[in-house]
Amino acid sequence: MRIALKTPNECPFYLRPFFWNQRRKYGAVLESALAWARSPKLFLGVALLYGMIERKSSPLDPALRSLVTVRVSQINLCRFCVDLNTATLLKRGIPLEKIEQLENWRKSDLFDPRERAALDYAETVTRSDQTMGSNVFDCLKGFFEEDAIVELTGLIAFQNMSSKFNSALGIPAQGFCRLPNQ
Repeated sequence: MRIALKTPNECPFYLRPFFWNQRRKYGAVLESALAWARSPKLFLGVALLYGMIERKSSPLDPALRSLVTVRVSQINLCRFCVDLNTATLLKRGIPLEKIEQLENWRKSDLFDPRERAALDYAETVTRSDQTMGSNVFDCLKGFFEEDAIVELTGLIAFQNMSSKFNSALGIPAQGFCRLPNQ
């Protein structure tokens, strides 16, 4: 880790409910959250944005959101994000075999056309050395309405921010998901 983290008790009182919720949901306070908490107002903005992305009324189903977040995390080499998001992906019912094939989804027959369109879009957005071709976007529009595309783009942008933040600061995996190849 490249920065010192404060303990939850050293953080402003208004962040403590977030830490309580993390303990309840994950069994531990997220080290990433403690890093964001070094700037409490920034933490609140990130938490609000994450809450909007993960809301129940999202036009994107939870399993697809998790597939995309894990793939973006893999590309950005964020061990913390891959760990946490893979654990969420498992909880959302994605089989282990499919998760193990996510890095090579293009060569796997485990992904349906809708997932392939979303993953192709996520990779194109995440890899700054690629441009958005009309073929990628046209394929996406075959499976998603425009509002869902905006949500998907926001999810990808958020996960890029989150995984780059964690990777840059050296936030380690916390052991939420122990896959055989990790």
